[in-house]
Amino acid sequence: MDLRQIRYFIAVADARNFSRAAERLHVSQPPLSIQIKRLEDEIGVRLLNRSPRGVELTPAGALFYEDAKGALARLDGAKKRARQAELGEVGTLSIGFVSIVDYGVLPPALKDFRTRYPRIEVELHEATTDQQVQALRNGRFDLALALGPVREADLKFEPLIEEELLLALPARHPLAGADRATDLRRFSEETFIAPPRELAPGLHDAIVARCRSSGFTPRMGQQARQMQTVVSLVACGLGVALVPASMNNLKRKGLIYRRLRGASEALQIGMLTRAGENSAIVRNFSEVLRVSAGG
Repeated sequence: MDLRQIRYFIAVADARNFSRAAERLHVSQPPLSIQIKRLEDEIGVRLLNRSPRGVELTPAGALFYEDAKGALARLDGAKKRARQAELGEVGTLSIGFVSIVDYGVLPPALKDFRTRYPRIEVELHEATTDQQVQALRNGRFDLALALGPVREADLKFEPLIEEELLLALPARHPLAGADRATDLRRFSEETFIAPPRELAPGLHDAIVARCRSSGFTPRMGQQARQMQTVVSLVACGLGVALVPASMNNLKRKGLIYRRLRGASEALQIGMLTRAGENSAIVRNFSEVLRVSAGG
């Protein structure tokens, strides 16, 4: 028994006529009749009653017809899903991300990706860059958005965007009315709010380095795991903070952002994958991510 015989049988059963079935299948009638006879011989029962008026299903044929049609439908579905998997259109994508991308490149990329690939299940995991490296190595993550640069022989880091640091300060701060760009040295006596270094080492080190390049070491006060909590604490008057420029998308009452005078090294945000990664799903998300970062 082969799939051709089953498809021929279903076509004859649907048409109730060998000639019409042959026309639909684009085959001549004699080979069609031969294949149906071979199918009946292999199963050991008559499936069709033949008469001058056409053909009718036997009781055994009716049962076989229903089962065969369902089996073919499942097989066609399996073939379709296999092709979709090969193209990266179905499956699961596990993404690690540092918290700062939640206000920049990640949301528009996810929105676009879900629109284009609705059958991909996306799993999001907030993690530090160090945690992302380990999760990629053990297969827990398929892709990550990390603070760079990341130099690991078995991983590939692709820079996507660079973000400057902004100063977040309370709207009622004495220096809040200053120019749109301010000198960070004027805030050397302030208390700085930041994520703990163990959770965001790249960002924490960039904040300290930026302050030191302005001639002082920041006095760290309250720490917060989430960047939205950092700026909320600033809005409450508990200190000031250096935050990625994308945080400007997050507005809070009682909070303002100021650019900093003087050149400084920007935060580098990029895509981290396993070296030689060949997953079609990862490839598809990477393409969407590049477009989002470029926009």
